[in-house]
Amino acid sequence: MIVAAILLIFPLCLAFAAISDLLTMTIPNRISVILIASFLVLAPFSGLELEMIGMHLAGAAIVFSACFALFAFNVMGGGDAKLLSAAALWFGCEPALLTFLAYVSAIGGLVTLAILLIRSQSNTILAIGLPIPNSLLLAKKIPYGIAIAIGGFMAFPSSPLFLAALESLK
Repeated sequence: MIVAAILLIFPLCLAFAAISDLLTMTIPNRISVILIASFLVLAPFSGLELEMIGMHLAGAAIVFSACFALFAFNVMGGGDAKLLSAAALWFGCEPALLTFLAYVSAIGGLVTLAILLIRSQSNTILAIGLPIPNSLLLAKKIPYGIAIAIGGFMAFPSSPLFLAALESLK
């Protein structure tokens, strides 16, 4: 049961966040709350020691501090900041967190370039009839939840909870 929860909750929350951000340019707060609460419930049962859980909390606090500063300077949206911080909690303060952040950064750059290209060609895209959400074409923001989700999917196999889940299956 714990293994199934570990392997399902994180990816499903990220997928829901990405779809919501793409279609509405918002990430519901409940997604971040679910990620945080489920980590706090699952981590002790997955075999992570108290010190490791503390390192996960520290890593998430560091990411939250950086995201808060970016939000304060109007560089990052509030939903993106909360989602990135909640997702960082699942990676701890290890190389897995750096891997996750590197993936998110790289994918974020690619998503930004793709969306800017789509917006520059919006008349052609609309004339062809491609199904592009209006929120994506009209908004000034970039739905960074997409990059957070893809980066999370790519880095999840290196996360301590994922590795603990695999270990318990042996």
